Amino acid sequence: MNTSQPLEPKMNVLAVSTVFWLSCVCAVALMLGWPLSAGAAGIMAIPTGDFLDSIGVNSTFPDRGQPLPKTIEMIQYGGFRWVRGGIEGLTEHGPTTVQTYLDLHKATGVRFSWGLVSGGSDLHKLITTARQIAAAGALLAFEGNNEPNNWGVTYQGEPGGGRAPSWMAVAKLQRDLYQAVKSDPVLKKYPIWSISENGAERDNVGLQFLTIPPGADTLMPAGTQYADFANVHNYIYHPNSPGLMDNRTWNAADPGPGCKVDGLYGNYGLTWAKHFQGYSPAELKTLPRVTTETGTGIHGDITEEIQALNLMSMYLDQFRRGWSYTCVYLLRDRTDEGGNQTFGFFRPDYTPRKAAVYLHNLTTILADKGTIRQPAQLDYSIPHEPATVHDMLLQNSNGTFQLVVWGERLQGADEVSVLLGGGHRSVRVYDPTVGTEPVQNLGAADAVMLKLTDHPLIIAIE
Repeated sequence: MNTSQPLEPKMNVLAVSTVFWLSCVCAVALMLGWPLSAGAAGIMAIPTGDFLDSIGVNSTFPDRGQPLPKTIEMIQYGGFRWVRGGIEGLTEHGPTTVQTYLDLHKATGVRFSWGLVSGGSDLHKLITTARQIAAAGALLAFEGNNEPNNWGVTYQGEPGGGRAPSWMAVAKLQRDLYQAVKSDPVLKKYPIWSISENGAERDNVGLQFLTIPPGADTLMPAGTQYADFANVHNYIYHPNSPGLMDNRTWNAADPGPGCKVDGLYGNYGLTWAKHFQGYSPAELKTLPRVTTETGTGIHGDITEEIQALNLMSMYLDQFRRGWSYTCVYLLRDRTDEGGNQTFGFFRPDYTPRKAAVYLHNLTTILADKGTIRQPAQLDYSIPHEPATVHDMLLQNSNGTFQLVVWGERLQGADEVSVLLGGGHRSVRVYDPTVGTEPVQNLGAADAVMLKLTDHPLIIAIE
């Protein structure tokens, strides 16, 4: 990522303004044998709303000193669609109550993953409060315990996780959570996300599976159902991979053994603590999955600019690589505890960091309150696309295609031609590191030349 440039000059787009130039690009592409389209059938777009719905954030609430009106302001500015919540810190008389969550939903439209959080084991409270959240249309999913390796549980008098020698109590609690939700006539339609950091299992209770398959040789029996989605905390930087690198966030989203951080493979493929066998790399590619924590603080080589670029790319990479929902830690820096002081999109005084500004610009450019029911196909191609360039085709509910193309280079740039085919009335290019207005209005173009460095550009195609 190139951090030597100030915010304002970051155009990173070559001028494209004449029909003559576009004709030359197409002619050269034909001479070199490059395809002018992705294929006869084209590439199917993804509803823009589906991507926007994936963008989540961890937050604090009034019980930890963050007033609800300020939380509403920050959520609205960033364009977040869901928030990680649960019964921790929740009381009948406050300061954080179920009504706190309902008010946040009413003001912003966000939905909530609803979990036991750190050390929680009160299934009755989880279910009864979830019914209230669901009745308001604010429930997204259920989540198992947060990092039981760090916050152990006691369930039915039995300790598990934490410093306990066994994870059996954690496994029984997650099994019973699944059964409680799926037996509830109102809540059974909601998906259940697994615990996080199950790669730390001390004994093989089978939490590396959503449902334990036959022959897994686990302490819990085959057929035990834990979750509908795997749940990972794949923070962008890790002690095993601490430094800056090209494709840093692309790699953190890798579902296979090539992931250099605490990713899907180390929790559901071959557990990182005791190397219990889970899913094969081929199975992991299609395993339903979410992230309920990822992100990075600002320290050392990770500047505010690097953090901002990482978090924007992380949302894109995660969705592009098959993660249904991604939740970044943290909305605003912690003010009620030591540490974790630079992870926030917002500073303690509620002013936005660059991460909040860039995400605001991205979600504003892509803004779509609806969703297209039957997305269309677009014949586009990026000949000889470099390994540090990625793309994703979205379509807004008004029919506009939004082709997101992003680079993940530490230094230098990749110049690519994006061939769009013909028949487009209007093509515009946006840069979320610059603002929310187009940086180019190309008219009826059928090709665009982009200079990509360390962030996304959005090509809007009518």
